[in-house]
Amino acid sequence: MQRYFIGPDQFGERSVTITGEDARHISKVMRSKPGDQFIVSDGASRDALVKIVSLEPETVSAEILEMLEQKGEPWIKVTLVQSLPKGDKMETVIQKCTEIGADGFLPFISERTVVQYDGKKEEKRIARWRKIAKEAAEQSHRSVVPAVETPISWKELLRRLDTYDLVCICYEKEDGGGLRDVLRPMVEATPRENKCRVAVVVGPEGGFSEREIQEAEEAGAVSTSLGRRILRTETAGMAALTCIMYESGEMGGM
Repeated sequence: MQRYFIGPDQFGERSVTITGEDARHISKVMRSKPGDQFIVSDGASRDALVKIVSLEPETVSAEILEMLEQKGEPWIKVTLVQSLPKGDKMETVIQKCTEIGADGFLPFISERTVVQYDGKKEEKRIARWRKIAKEAAEQSHRSVVPAVETPISWKELLRRLDTYDLVCICYEKEDGGGLRDVLRPMVEATPRENKCRVAVVVGPEGGFSEREIQEAEEAGAVSTSLGRRILRTETAGMAALTCIMYESGEMGGM
């Protein structure tokens, strides 16, 4: 069943109002009519099954039939901290990792980042990334749209690492613990009702420098391996996130 995210102010006591692009999608793309049903979410605490009462070109009014239990959100909150990749790779990363279960995305600029960041031009790009996250969350029946933050510097990232319960920095030269070895003790020690915040840090096409790895470890990150194969920057985050979801029981792993 189709799902749409709406603002909290669009949620009434017994009805919801959908406007703008989503309303046009419902009426023109989906060719919906009064009586048709779909799901809406406020992106925080409320999901509801609703039935269309009336349609206008820019507004759809619907009656709330039933409040639904939220089942689409992982108990482990994973932020993908991704060094800006070339081209449109970030779009693919955001789309697929939203489907897998990422809680948020934090782009950053590291020593070997190829992309030249332009704050003015990035406003449109970030708006597009957020739209992709919303659409992927709707498609995968998430109850929350993952946050997509504005890119930050490497130094700023280091200052923020202590806000997470666990930070794994993916490093192809790591010959010690793999992701599973690092993650399993925390998963086993954390009750599911206690949300834990994990950050997965992925480098650019050229990888991290040894200096960056050292600085990240000094800031509290754990250098982890994703196996003996070298993954592309747009693949590493998806692989790591999938492993975390499985190991934490979100894909039937427990």
